[in-house]
Amino acid sequence: MRIASRFGRALIVEGALCVDVENASNGAFSHRIDDLYQNWPGFLEWAHESAPAADQPFDASELDAPVQRPRQVFAIGLNYGAHATEAAIEPSDGMPPVFCKWQSSLAGPETTVVLPPGGNTDWEVELVVVVGRKARDIDTDKAWDVVAGLSVGQDITERIAQMAGPVPQFGLAKSFPGFSPIGPWLVTIDELSDPDDLELGCSLDGETMQLGRTKDLIYSVPRLLTNLSQKVELYPGDVVFTGTPGGVGLFRSPQRFIQPGEELVSWVEGIGSIRQSFVAR
Repeated sequence: MRIASRFGRALIVEGALCVDVENASNGAFSHRIDDLYQNWPGFLEWAHESAPAADQPFDASELDAPVQRPRQVFAIGLNYGAHATEAAIEPSDGMPPVFCKWQSSLAGPETTVVLPPGGNTDWEVELVVVVGRKARDIDTDKAWDVVAGLSVGQDITERIAQMAGPVPQFGLAKSFPGFSPIGPWLVTIDELSDPDDLELGCSLDGETMQLGRTKDLIYSVPRLLTNLSQKVELYPGDVVFTGTPGGVGLFRSPQRFIQPGEELVSWVEGIGSIRQSFVAR
């Protein structure tokens, strides 16, 4: 199943058509997609058993982020061996670095991003996990059970801001307006033949910059959720950016960063793609 938000209203998407959740459920479920995560099992039961067939056309440019007001947005650093290697950091079996992105940086799948002046803005395609149930101390073999679904994300990063100061500023440098696009929708796990092995990548103005597979995550999605839930409470609607593969601009020779007028397309196999264009401030 694919669940999206269009002009602030939750949808079930089937191909190029959609159905409005609130209208189709006669008000039993909210028009706000964030509200659906609070009763995700109940929503899924209704959607599978009672939702009518989609019959309304829509355009991807009309979609919002499939999560808009999460309580927590986690991001994982150095979670692919290739990315750790290009950063000249030895991969380890320990939990990768965890930082947080600000809710105000979230954006939908097709957006225009304003580049910070005097900065070096970089790309980081990521598989995004949305939590569907409250979770604490979950077992790894049951971790997929707490996932509402998966989406495509970009952890856009301003590298000068990241490296400023006595220690790196990960959260701030990755939370400028529009720096956390997600979309185009949420895909439930049953739609994917193997959610632990999905191709992901991104291109800048048609040139492939990153290409990897989620099977190469140092900490898989279940391991990440288990470890996070041992430290903090996970809530329905929480977002986890799971890490980026190798190929970011910072570690290229010569370095390359996003320029005004360029277009970044990011994708994950079985989910879809998102598209960001960039303008100068």
